[in-house]
Amino acid sequence: MRLGQAWQDRGRRALVINADSAQVYRDLQVLSARPTEAEMGGVTHALFGKWDGATPCSAADWAEAAREAIVRAHASGVLPILVGGTGLYIRTLLDGIAPIPAIAPEIRDAVRSLSVAEAYAALEDEDPERAAALNPADTTRVQRALEVVRSTGKPMAHWQSRREGGIGPNVDLSPLVLMPDREELYARCNARFCRMLDHGAVEEVEALLARDLDPALPVMRAIGVPEIAAWLHGEIQRDEMVMRGQQATRNYAKRQFTWFRRQMPEDWQRVVNEDSRNSLTIERLFPDLLLT
Repeated sequence: MRLGQAWQDRGRRALVINADSAQVYRDLQVLSARPTEAEMGGVTHALFGKWDGATPCSAADWAEAAREAIVRAHASGVLPILVGGTGLYIRTLLDGIAPIPAIAPEIRDAVRSLSVAEAYAALEDEDPERAAALNPADTTRVQRALEVVRSTGKPMAHWQSRREGGIGPNVDLSPLVLMPDREELYARCNARFCRMLDHGAVEEVEALLARDLDPALPVMRAIGVPEIAAWLHGEIQRDEMVMRGQQATRNYAKRQFTWFRRQMPEDWQRVVNEDSRNSLTIERLFPDLLLT
């Protein structure tokens, strides 16, 4: 938002494009910390709350929508600014998507009937390279990798090496990866979850539960939803719900640290252990854009 405002102060136009996999859902205003109208600061925003929770938004779905928004922005002389913590979304947009054929329904049903431990053990046997790269408890990615190798007869690496549709080679980038102090970030994660509870998170989960959506949908597995739902169902006490929600938030932040450190190109600018809200100016963060 600050970059967009600085750009507009120079008589230009900007568009902030969401790249967060939770903020795409209309149902998660509070739990995803989707920006309010006031927080948008007069800068146009796109792809925030675009998807209904009943419809999953894959990385490929988001990348297609983001690509269209960027093309329109460029055609209108508008600066597109991608913001968000879902690195897979950004890499899919820039590098393209693996052209994996549709998974056979009977294979998908068989894989999803397995526990994550059973699926991971099978993946170790059928695609050991992919298994070694995954967290054994990552249900979604373990299932996906097993589905792919069983349905196509080829491992995930085969398809990932054939990515297509990425816009990276055709655009100029001014990338920035923020890596705040880990302990300070964890403290902010704890406080953030409590603020959400005070500002409508419980009501948000109640509304989701009233829709009787499939528990496997991404919107139902978003941080805070399972924890608050368990409390609403009387399965845990409130203190336990808060502790679990805070822990889930910290765990996600830790995974983001690891992902961005390992997966983003080494030549991308990184700001480590500094508070970009206060100590860093937009001009320092984006000199190529704003000091010309």
